[in-house]
Amino acid sequence: MSEPMAFRLSERTAGAIDGLVAGVWTPYDDLPVPVRSRLPVVLADLLGVTAAGLRTPELRRLLDAWPQPPGPHPLPGTSLRTTPETAALLGAAAACSQELDEGNKHAAGHPAAHVVFAAVAAAQQSPTLVDGRRFLAAVAGGYEVAARFGRAVRRDPAWHPHGHWGSTGAAYAAATLLGATPAQVAAAVDAATGLMTVAPWDTVLAGDPTRNLWMGQANLAGLSAAHLARADLVTNRGGAAAALALVGSLDPELLVADLGERWLAAEGYLKQHAACSFTHAAIDLVLALRLADGWSGDDVASIRVGIHSLAAPLLDRSPSNRLAAMFSLPFAVSMAAVSGAVTPATMEPGTSAFAAAEAFSPRVDVALLPELDAHLPARRVCEVEVVLTDGSRAALAQPDPIGDTAHFPLDDDALVAKLDGLAVPGADLLAAVRRLPEADDVVAALAGLPFD
Repeated sequence: MSEPMAFRLSERTAGAIDGLVAGVWTPYDDLPVPVRSRLPVVLADLLGVTAAGLRTPELRRLLDAWPQPPGPHPLPGTSLRTTPETAALLGAAAACSQELDEGNKHAAGHPAAHVVFAAVAAAQQSPTLVDGRRFLAAVAGGYEVAARFGRAVRRDPAWHPHGHWGSTGAAYAAATLLGATPAQVAAAVDAATGLMTVAPWDTVLAGDPTRNLWMGQANLAGLSAAHLARADLVTNRGGAAAALALVGSLDPELLVADLGERWLAAEGYLKQHAACSFTHAAIDLVLALRLADGWSGDDVASIRVGIHSLAAPLLDRSPSNRLAAMFSLPFAVSMAAVSGAVTPATMEPGTSAFAAAEAFSPRVDVALLPELDAHLPARRVCEVEVVLTDGSRAALAQPDPIGDTAHFPLDDDALVAKLDGLAVPGADLLAAVRRLPEADDVVAALAGLPFD
């Protein structure tokens, strides 16, 4: 890109960031009802999944090995207390470790997990008490900033969606809670992209747990950018355009398109299956056919999946560990066929379920269908056909994974059941999160959330 073109893009980006910050800067009581209604669902889901993640063997090993400076702030669902920064890093890593955290198809990623832990850390660092309404408004705005950056970035296929664009939302939430002016918040949002993480898909597909730390690093990037901005050491110069060019390209106009008319923060999805969201519609369809026709894995000759190109990185069928298994579409479909569930327990290597899915996997064929890309990002259409050993066939298609706000969103009962299944008291946690708007001290209220 020539220097004048790059300068013009930076100018457009700076202007778009200013407009985005102004557009989402909204007191809690003035947020649209769908956004206010969605916030406790997102928070209960994310924090419950985080508590469950922190109890997994790999996170326990990480907690044992990781130096934890003394501090008063808890890691959800544990007896550990540490500093805001350490809690944010390790909490965010746990949140994404089981592939069960909330996401947003318009961003093609996970805004909440990029934002909430930075927001909590900023509230903990604030020299004055942060009440529940102020905290929730910051989270809503941060989510919207992150989701819009995710929508505006056209990623190179080599890059995974964790660790880069999401830091912008973390910066918004943290800077807002630390008392920054709108100009300083815009500066923090822009500066956060200069602290982003390199996030190659190859790392994920290999099952490298480095991937889980990308989410934590993005939260710290946003928190760090907020402090830089509060010190007036950075300005909004539109540097995000050049930084995110490493990932692919940034369309500044998409940052503010339909701003004031639409909140992406009300349009996310909750996950039922412990696997990458790009696999979920296929899992849903296999489970529906399995239930309707009463077959088991032994009855199946083959399964054909037709899906959009977002699933292109997920075609390896020989995962070496649980993380790699969660990013294998053939393996996840196989697990649904043989076990009737795709959970952290069934996706654990060394189990009979894992071995059965490995044996079944050659029977799954995946076709990337260009015609389905025409529906992106509004719809993630998937088709599945199951051929049984007796020659009979059955096929289904659906426009989105179940749990998306546009396709059978999970209600409170389903969310509670999900959390209960992770040994987290779903009803108690959701009820407590719904009381956050009335909290005078959100840090104390968050520390008292029930996870056992």
